[in-house]
Amino acid sequence: MPTALPTLQASLPPEERPRERLLRHGPTVLTDAELLAVLLRTGTHGCNALELGRRLLARFGGLRGLFGASRDELRGMPGLGEVKAAQLQAILELARRELAEEIHRGDALSRPDHVRRYCAATLAHRRIECCMALYLDARNCLITSEILSQGTLSQATIYPREIVRAALRHHAASVILAHNHPSGNAEPSQADEHLTRHVRAALALVDVRLLDHIIVAGGQTTSLAERGVM
Repeated sequence: MPTALPTLQASLPPEERPRERLLRHGPTVLTDAELLAVLLRTGTHGCNALELGRRLLARFGGLRGLFGASRDELRGMPGLGEVKAAQLQAILELARRELAEEIHRGDALSRPDHVRRYCAATLAHRRIECCMALYLDARNCLITSEILSQGTLSQATIYPREIVRAALRHHAASVILAHNHPSGNAEPSQADEHLTRHVRAALALVDVRLLDHIIVAGGQTTSLAERGVM
């Protein structure tokens, strides 16, 4: 009969078990590794779920790298199979969808923090530069969002005409543009500013407003509207 994998319950005293600590004190007191352990539930032979959580964070450089990892990268880690890799990717998608719901429900301009968090949840973990657009209705509620382009480590090609075409297809009244800087530097470049003005002018021709262009770099976001570029 095969030996069972070590569980967190069997390998740690009750007062140190993340699940019990979460039930007693709430999730905010747990470390990232402990929260992962609650999700993973089991580890591998000689490595409980808490230690597996620590190894995952170390291997991928933290939560952002972990949630940005591909399924093949996750499955390549000892202790992670198809099911656990899918669970980790599902957590990030649920968080992203919760933020999208908030933007769907109300005026995006009155909730800039939700917009930034949504853009960060979608783009921050990506290892190549990607650009997305949020299409809003006349009440500034989110209609939909789309990834426009994916490029190299440092450059994505964005065509303003494609943004205009999509805005018309979605009957959008306004657009928020966002892209990531894999380098980790959230400062806008001259090219970013030039693109912003170009897209704004192209959208204005069809009576659609460009409300903002958000740059995402790691846990940081920069608004070009707040910088006065708009």
